[in-house]
Amino acid sequence: MSFEYSIPFNRASLLGNEWDYLSDSIESGHISGDGPYTRRVESYLESQLGTPRALLTTSCTHALEMAALLLDLEPGDEVVVPSFAFVSTANAFALRGAGIVFCDVRPDTLNLDEAALEEVVGPRTKAIVPLHYAGVGCELDRICALAAEHGAAVVEDNAHGLFGRYRGRFLGTFGPLSTQSFHETKNFTCGEGGALLVNDERYVDEAEIVREKGTNRRQVFRGMAEKYTWRSLGSSYVISDLLAAFLAAQFEGREAIQADRQRIWNRYAEGLADWAGEHGARLPVIPEHCEQTFHIFYLLLPSPEARTALIDHLRDQGIVAVFHYLPLHVSEMGLEFGGRPGACPVAEDISGRILRLPLYRTLSAAQQERVIDAVREAPLP
Repeated sequence: MSFEYSIPFNRASLLGNEWDYLSDSIESGHISGDGPYTRRVESYLESQLGTPRALLTTSCTHALEMAALLLDLEPGDEVVVPSFAFVSTANAFALRGAGIVFCDVRPDTLNLDEAALEEVVGPRTKAIVPLHYAGVGCELDRICALAAEHGAAVVEDNAHGLFGRYRGRFLGTFGPLSTQSFHETKNFTCGEGGALLVNDERYVDEAEIVREKGTNRRQVFRGMAEKYTWRSLGSSYVISDLLAAFLAAQFEGREAIQADRQRIWNRYAEGLADWAGEHGARLPVIPEHCEQTFHIFYLLLPSPEARTALIDHLRDQGIVAVFHYLPLHVSEMGLEFGGRPGACPVAEDISGRILRLPLYRTLSAAQQERVIDAVREAPLP
C-alpha cells in the first residue's frame, strides 16, 4: 500500500514568473534551444561569476561529457574522481575511454582529500574532478597546484555549489572547465538541466561546436559562416528554451531562495547540535574560508544500524530522509576500473552512516520543527 508522506525530502517551488516566462516562450514560437531565455540565463551566469562563457545544457551529466570531449581524452589517459560522488562524475570520462582513478574524501567536509590526491595522481593523469559536496568548496589551492604540477586539467563538478565561494572566489571558476546542475533537487532548478562554465577562453569556440552536435551552427547564426558543417565529435547538448525560461525566473528569486535555505539549514544546526553530541552523531563541517550554498543538511550517524533506525523512524512519522552516494570504487563498474574494498576507507565509512534531512525553501517552520522533534525522539541502537 502506498504511503503519502507529509514532508518529502525535496519539493521544487515557484518564485513568481515561471508560468509567465513559459507562456512567453511558447507564444514567441521559439521553444527549441538557444532562444532568448537561454541567452538571458547564460549572460546572467557569465556576469555574476565572471566566466568567459556559460553554456546551458540538458543536464550536468551532459556538461561533464562535454568537458571530457573538450579535453580530448583517449584510452591510456587517467581521470581522478572522488569515490564519494554521483556516477556521472566518473561515467562522463569513462565514456571517452579514460581510466578512472578513485580518490578518498576528507572525513570533515566529505570532499576530495587533497592529501590522498597526492598518492593517486600520476604521469597519465589528464584531469582531476573535485566535487564540492553539499556546496562546500574543496581545498582548491592544493588541488589546483597538484594539477599544474602534473599538467592535468581541473574540472570542477559544481552540481551542489553554484554561488558558493572558496577564499572569496566563486566555486566553478577555478578550473578551465566546470559544470552546474539544475535538476529539481538543486537550489535553482528547471527540472532537468545543467551548464558548462568555460573559464579558459581557449575552449570557448570548441565548446560551442561540441554542444551543437559537433557542428559550427552557432557561427552561422552569428553570420560568421554561410553553412554549418560537421567539424568535430559532439552531441545534442542544447537545452530547450522552455526550460531556460523556467530557470530565468528561478534566478530572479536568487536572494529569496538562498535566504530561505540558509534559515532552514541554520535551524537544523541549532536544533540538533546538542542531540548530535549526546548520540555520537556529527553535523556538517563548514571551514571558515568556505561560503556554502546551504544545499544539503546531513547527519553522520554513529553506525549504519543507527542510520537505518532513524530513516525508519522518520518514515513512520511521514518524513522522508535519505542516504546518499554509494562509493564508486566498490561498485560493479568501479571494480572494473581497478577499485577494491578498503582503497577509500573514509568514503566507505561515511557512505554507510550519512543521512540527509528534508531541505527546500517552502519547508515551513512548523514542518521543520516536526523533523527536528522526530530526530530527537528517535530510538537509536
